[in-house]
Amino acid sequence: MACLLAVVSLMSLAMTLSIAYGQLPAQGPAAKPPAAAAAQAQPQASQPTPPAQDLATPTLKVQSNEVDLVFTVTDKNGKFVTGLQQQDFGLLDDHKDPEHVFAFKQQTDLPLRVGIMLDTSSSIRQRFKFEQDAAVTFLLQVLHRNDRAFVEGFDVQTDVEQGFTNNVALLDQGIRKLRPGGGTALYDALYATCRDQMLTLRETTAVRKAIVLVSDGVDNYSHALEKDAIQECQRADTIVYTISTDVSPTRGGGDKTMQAIARTTGGQDFYPRRIEDVALGFSSIEEELRSQYLLDYRPADFKMDGAFRTIYLQARNTKYHVRAQEGYFAPRAAQ
Repeated sequence: MACLLAVVSLMSLAMTLSIAYGQLPAQGPAAKPPAAAAAQAQPQASQPTPPAQDLATPTLKVQSNEVDLVFTVTDKNGKFVTGLQQQDFGLLDDHKDPEHVFAFKQQTDLPLRVGIMLDTSSSIRQRFKFEQDAAVTFLLQVLHRNDRAFVEGFDVQTDVEQGFTNNVALLDQGIRKLRPGGGTALYDALYATCRDQMLTLRETTAVRKAIVLVSDGVDNYSHALEKDAIQECQRADTIVYTISTDVSPTRGGGDKTMQAIARTTGGQDFYPRRIEDVALGFSSIEEELRSQYLLDYRPADFKMDGAFRTIYLQARNTKYHVRAQEGYFAPRAAQ
């Protein structure tokens, strides 16, 4: 399962529930063509330049115009729901039923490509050790044989201490090397991370791409805007989970930032009551990553025009809540 090859833009889900969406078509025997050869770019930490509209990077498999949509289902108590079938859901892509569904399955063992982004600005100095410890524990629990992760810190610059690896000892060392200090360029860091680490990944098999962002959500130094960072996550087909380190009695404005980043990319936002509870956010993310579904389909009337295509996915049983990426950028035709 690879994350939907692009993610939500803030779209108005003011689609009324009366919008007609058809039952997902039965899976066909059509086989998927092989993906492009794997290639991995070296980590970078350069300052981002907000994307120009004509530079949208292809995020779908050009050979077959397929979308791999990863999503989570919970009940009214927030517990993960597994064991559902294709017919339990309705889907609209750009307001139309999919042309063909290649696969629908629960993918608890799909390989992960996970990035840990730790806020190392001076505002979190007193809380930083809890971030480090929780991140290391998370990696020990979540990484399986075919998974890989990288770790980085960010203040006014982005510091990738350890690139993609399955070696938890190396990831631990990278996390321990990080030191807090300086301002916070959160949007720059998220933009650069999706551009340099996630967008450049080329895999021969389906994977899920996710970032765990640990910060108080306050940005006082970025050149990029919040929307720039979110759109780059969408182009990179990356879900972002956010864990707030702001445990003050009066929540700051950073909470809105953390919520927007998570929910528009199909992730979840967490707000621990005590800094010691940051680990609980990591634990919830670990559980979710092993409790997701994959829907692989070809959109109807697909055009390679670089436009944003909305996705509307809903469980037919209204007692279930579906959380998914709400859209993606189509690739542009080769010039």
